[in-house]
Order: sequence, then structure tokens, then C-alpha cells
Amino acid sequence: MGSVSRLLADYGPAFGQALLLTWKLTAVSFVAGFALGLAVTVLRLFPLRPLRFVLTGYVEIFRNIPSAALLIFIVFALPDLQVLIDYEPSVILTLTLVCSAFTADYLRAGINTVDGGQVEAALSLGMRPMRIISAVILPQALRAVVQPMTSLLIALMLSTSLASQVPFPGRELTALVAKIANDSAAGMPAFAVAAALYVATGLLIAWAGATLEKKVRILR
Repeated sequence: MGSVSRLLADYGPAFGQALLLTWKLTAVSFVAGFALGLAVTVLRLFPLRPLRFVLTGYVEIFRNIPSAALLIFIVFALPDLQVLIDYEPSVILTLTLVCSAFTADYLRAGINTVDGGQVEAALSLGMRPMRIISAVILPQALRAVVQPMTSLLIALMLSTSLASQVPFPGRELTALVAKIANDSAAGMPAFAVAAALYVATGLLIAWAGATLEKKVRILR
């Protein structure tokens, strides 16, 4: 405990900044990934086979490619194609693409839980397809995927450690631990503090997801 106390005395503000950066990367990537995944989900509902084929390929590629490999491609391969992206946007783009693929996959599963009779009833009432999607299908699908999306958010938060693999402007938790381990003999205490912050953040997200699920369960 004494080593942890000394570590916090020396690096307390740095851990605070690293935690905030981790939260920032998580929030920005999740919001962007969710919006993109939602758009992909809606477009896959249109009866256009070529569009469905392309979007299904998009989901399968980014759902199965390792995040580290995708980040390496964006940072080191795209410049050969004259596409230059700074390090922070590269990390956010990587996490966004992966998040969007899983979001689209989860929402598709949620849509499959919606009774087809509701769509037929909406059509008989003269509702337009986009109105049916926005008012009938998506609200129920979103309620059905709260827990999977909560798990995705936790996984995304942990994946922000990818930022430690590139010369990132600023240090998130994993990069800070690596720096402390290189600069001093406090590697293990630093790892313990970072692990505690990751766990605390994950538990907070899980609690928020469980609370939200209880509320939408009542709405169902």
C-alpha cells in the first residue's frame, strides 16, 4: 500500500488526465460507432441486394478484424495511399469502425425479435416504410439490445489501450503505465492503479446498463 500511496502522490494528476482521456476516447468512439452502426442497420433493411451485400461485407470485415491490425493499417498503410490521418483520429476511427460493425450486428438481432405482424399492421394503416422503421421497429430493437450494447461499451473502453501502440498526443491509462514502468521501478503499483480504474469504469458502465435495461423492460 505504501508504494501505491507514493505512486499516487507522484503521478496522481497524471492518472486523472489519463483516465479522462480514456473516457473521452470511449465516449467519442461509441457515439460515432453507434450512429454509423444504426445507419448501416437501417440501410440493410432496404430491399436492395447489392446494397445489402456491401453492408453485410462491411459488418463481417470490421467485426472480425483485430483492432490492433486495423489501427496498424490506418496508421502505417494508408499513408502509402496518400491518405494521412493523425494519431488521435486514427485511434478513434479504428474504434468507431469496430463499434459500428458490432452495433449493426446487435441491432439486426434486436430487429429479429420484433413480431412481423406489427409491421403488417403498420402497413395496413398506410404508414410509410421509413416511418415503420423509426416508430415501430427500431424502438423495440433498441430496447432488446441494451445488455449487448453495454458489454460493447465496456469492451470499447478497454480497447482504448490501443492508443498506447502509437505516438499518441497524451497518454491514456495503458500508455501511462508503460511510461511509469520505463522511468521507475513502480511498474507493478502503476499497473494495479490502472487496473482498478479500468475495473471501476467497467462496473460503472455495467450498473448504468442494468439500470437502463430495467427501465426499458417496464416500457415493453
